Amino acid sequence: MHLHRIRVVRDALDANETIARENRADFDHAGVTVINLMSAPGAGKTTLLERTLAELNAMSAPPRVAVIEGDVQGSIDASRIAEYHVPVVQINTDAGYGGECHLDANMVRSALSSLPLDDIDLLIIENVGNLVCPAEFRIGEDRRVMITAVTEGEDKPLKYPLMFRACDLVLINKIDLLPYLDVDVDVIRRNIESVHPGVPIMAMSTRSGAGLGPWCKWLVNVTRRTTVSA
Repeated sequence: MHLHRIRVVRDALDANETIARENRADFDHAGVTVINLMSAPGAGKTTLLERTLAELNAMSAPPRVAVIEGDVQGSIDASRIAEYHVPVVQINTDAGYGGECHLDANMVRSALSSLPLDDIDLLIIENVGNLVCPAEFRIGEDRRVMITAVTEGEDKPLKYPLMFRACDLVLINKIDLLPYLDVDVDVIRRNIESVHPGVPIMAMSTRSGAGLGPWCKWLVNVTRRTTVSA
């Protein structure tokens, strides 16, 4: 029984990887850079997206951005992002996907026909809030970005190491709240480093705007088809 379950899981991951490669081919053909944005619920993904879109739009030649929003139910986050006049597609995993706690490659593929890939430079995919499953499923992305909030405490990298190991960049959010918490951001950094040595780490506050500049510069630098200047 145990071996059967392992085979089923492996088959599911292999099938996902095949579709992820198809997504990747479509993104490459269109010249679109794709960011998979992951975190626990409430870490600040959507607020980060809002602040990021505002910051990029203030540039003289911003990259053309689209967003895929992943949630189990509802379209609250997609409605917030639509206020910034960018293409946005909502994926609800309770509708035909069994209420999954992550996006997989097939879900993302189902949304691509609703996006003008040839007219965008950067696609940001806000994954379902979860510290386990999103790390296991490739969706055709170029980069994976993980947000951890100081309100989650110092131990999350040690408890959920796969999520932190799977990332190309870790954002430590909500640093404006540090004066009110018994949390040491240096300990968070050391714990991240212990499970993923050398991963870039940026501290920020989406509320105050601290750290948004370096984050947006990183986004611009990884975006392939763009002529952005600040």
